[in-house]
Amino acid sequence: MYSIQGFLTWQSKLLMKYKHLSQAERYQIYALMKAGHDQTQIAKLLDRHKSTISRELIRNTGSRGYRPKQACEFSAERAQNSRNAPTVEPWVREEACSLVRMQWSPEQIAARLPISHETLYWHVYADKAQGGVLWKSLRCQKQKRKRYAGGRDRRGQIPNRRPLSDRPLHIEARRQVGHWECDTVIGASHKGAVVTMVERKSGYAVLAKVVNKTSDLVSSAIVSNLKPFSVRVKTLTYDNGKEFAGHSLIDQELNSTAYFARPFASWERGSNENLNGLLRQYIPKKRAMSTVSDEEIRMIQNRLNNRPRKRLGFKTPAEVFHQSLKRVALRT
Repeated sequence: MYSIQGFLTWQSKLLMKYKHLSQAERYQIYALMKAGHDQTQIAKLLDRHKSTISRELIRNTGSRGYRPKQACEFSAERAQNSRNAPTVEPWVREEACSLVRMQWSPEQIAARLPISHETLYWHVYADKAQGGVLWKSLRCQKQKRKRYAGGRDRRGQIPNRRPLSDRPLHIEARRQVGHWECDTVIGASHKGAVVTMVERKSGYAVLAKVVNKTSDLVSSAIVSNLKPFSVRVKTLTYDNGKEFAGHSLIDQELNSTAYFARPFASWERGSNENLNGLLRQYIPKKRAMSTVSDEEIRMIQNRLNNRPRKRLGFKTPAEVFHQSLKRVALRT
């Protein structure tokens, strides 16, 4: 007479080649549950991961509890539904996948190609289930950590700081191109940084790498990169980092007006915070800034500026921003 342990070990070896649970395994799960075994013990006896057992019980338990025959029926029904997945033309799928790899969101792609964003999500995660890496190009949202500083800025005051409350109210409506937000994104070990500049209405981004986050280097980067667009630089809004202490010099060079958001009020620079999040997809916090080349910075800038935005009616930031430059040229 063989033991249940020996029988299950023999069975599990025969079934290891299958990815999904078999009918025999479902009957074994049912019998072991009746015998009083918990999920961890069942997983060990079947040589399966305990999450596999947990998922099986969650997905295939009916109103009368877990029953192996019903569990097999539920599984077969889902398999049939997956075979009825939406289909798209091969060229559309190839183009959509190419845009996903360039970090376009499914909704942005759906605005340009004959495919719904739901269908595209389905294809991306089907690719993931088959071992593909397309899903890694999707933007993920991380919970923001609360900063515990009591609402006080511990970094000192910036000379001649002009508060955001002094900025004209019409700028908040984003009806006019020419109002920018600036910040810095720091590399690993606080070495090196990228100065991020974004125009509020169009979302047009300008990026510049600096070896150190000093006021002189950051000010120089802002002036040299925004100088070509000086006709479309009216105001600059900063956070309270000391790297922006040279704001008066920047205003002199660009004929602009500087404003500063309140300490720890990142929502007052929402465009910049969004841009920084997009940039982190390419330059994670753990990546050394020394590994980021100027060519890569230009590539990231081009990708972000040529990606359609929903709030712009799925026009790109580059289209909206450069159209405003053309209007200025026509008037002059």
